[in-house]
Amino acid sequence: MRIKTALFLSVSVVVLYSLTNCNPQNNSNNPASAIDSTANKELSLLFDDYWEQHAKLFPLEATSEGDNRYNNLLPNDQTKAFRDSLKAFYQHYLDKVKAFDRNKLDDNNKTSYDIFSYQMNTELEGLALNTWMIPFQQFWGLPLMMGQLGAGSGFQPFKTSQDYDNWAGRVKAFSVWADSAIGNFRQGMAAGHVLPRALVIKIIPQMESMVVSDPAKSLFYTPVKNFPKDFSEADKSRVTAAYKDMILTHVVPTFSKLGNFLKNEYLPKARSSSGISALPDGAKEYSYLVKYWTTTNKTPEEIYQTGLAEVARIRGLMDSVKNAVGFNGSLKEFFHYLKTDKKFMPYKTPAEVLSAFEAIHKKMEPNLKKMYSHVPKTPFEIRQTEAFRAASASAEYNPGSPDGSRPGIFYIPILDATKFNTTSGMESLFLHEAIPGHHYQISLQQEDTLLPKFRRFSWYGAYGEGYALYCESLGKELGLYTDPYQYMGALGDEMHRAVRLVVDVAIHTKNMTREEAIQYMTDNEQMSEEGAIAEIERYMAIPGQALSYKIGALKIRELRDKYEKELGDKFTLAGFHDELLKDGCMPLEILEKKMDAWAARN
Repeated sequence: MRIKTALFLSVSVVVLYSLTNCNPQNNSNNPASAIDSTANKELSLLFDDYWEQHAKLFPLEATSEGDNRYNNLLPNDQTKAFRDSLKAFYQHYLDKVKAFDRNKLDDNNKTSYDIFSYQMNTELEGLALNTWMIPFQQFWGLPLMMGQLGAGSGFQPFKTSQDYDNWAGRVKAFSVWADSAIGNFRQGMAAGHVLPRALVIKIIPQMESMVVSDPAKSLFYTPVKNFPKDFSEADKSRVTAAYKDMILTHVVPTFSKLGNFLKNEYLPKARSSSGISALPDGAKEYSYLVKYWTTTNKTPEEIYQTGLAEVARIRGLMDSVKNAVGFNGSLKEFFHYLKTDKKFMPYKTPAEVLSAFEAIHKKMEPNLKKMYSHVPKTPFEIRQTEAFRAASASAEYNPGSPDGSRPGIFYIPILDATKFNTTSGMESLFLHEAIPGHHYQISLQQEDTLLPKFRRFSWYGAYGEGYALYCESLGKELGLYTDPYQYMGALGDEMHRAVRLVVDVAIHTKNMTREEAIQYMTDNEQMSEEGAIAEIERYMAIPGQALSYKIGALKIRELRDKYEKELGDKFTLAGFHDELLKDGCMPLEILEKKMDAWAARN
């Protein structure tokens, strides 16, 4: 999973845009005179203007994308006035783009037109939902992001004294944000639009962990401990004093207020149910979220049935591996064996674990060059996850900066190297999070200066996570999965995404309880109960998000199979991959039309 760098303002404020009037066509089918160069230039200017205004509305996103003009700003997105301003903003640009004749645009701008129209419509439709009544939860949200940024390990820069001052400005604004967030939580309590009790219990200690009496022990003091080497003594003294005051005056009181509210007011009102269907209009909201995350018109029931079929198929492959290595017990006993046998835990130091991942990279490089003609210029690194967040972190990819000054980073949490299990799917994990998964896809997209910025920095989970999961299926073609236990790990990763289709839909539409979902997951996966709890509670907090991986991967594999059959000897895997990645993230229906046009040209 790529690290989420943007505020999750619109997790559930979206609806699928009808693509009925968006039929991408190849310019080769139209006379050259049909293309209006003036219209194309004006549309590009419109996209530029949109992006400038977007950066002002969402300065945290701007910072994450390397635009440092607004690094001191943190707007209060918890107010009705802000939501109203967003509605006016999106409607304005939707009206503007509708004024263009799509048939007179070139290929690139036709795709931009389709994606932009889709995006404006989804944002507008979503603003009608009441998701603002739950400002954050235990998995992501501004309070958690503030901790990561405040530690200096995120995208907020701490290179100059101005950078330190900018962050202090954002922290002060966070206090105002928190007051409004509490107000929204209270409105949710009055309307019965609240989080499950099991999740609230997890949020409270997250807030309380930020409350300290000694500012030097605060996570937000970390940048002071890591001053740049060229900092003057005067700057060090001034910033140190300012940060101590900031922590005691703003950080501690704000997190203390949030923690006390959640514990004393909100927890007693939290719901005992697990699924979103328990909320007013919960079924309608889940329908929106399924469309948002999958960018398809698939119904929850269709997805559920796909999940059941995929679980059965993958279990059959797992049984084959179990039998091939001569294990005589049940599949669940095989899972236990893989989790506990010491021979699968050969490492002694974190450095050995990191070296093993680098060895995977080197092993597949010769075949990788045959499968991709275009690769990113952005540097790539493998790093151990920082100690302060390793306990609750998953392996993840942190995108590099477009100018290459910050590398793309594949983070691996290693709490105890001697317990790091090789059967957890190391090879498939690298293919997904690193190369050719997130690093290739995100870096190529960001590096493409021909794309308008709203596309260079866009993210659609069904495409992005779907592509990364598809990359896991390339293991054998890349010379990996020769070890049956690594292949078993890859099957385990694929099973995990299949199980998600079943439990996410069942939790939110079939009244499956948290406990039943945990049991289903541990019955079908090599996963501890603790790990399953964290996963199921994630799906409870972010309905529909977990569906994007498998639905996207299945669509990409479907397209590959279709073109291999249609094109025969004209099909090349490198050509397919290059076209798949060439235009960046987009909804699956727009992707399919684009890829169909590519196949027609071949």
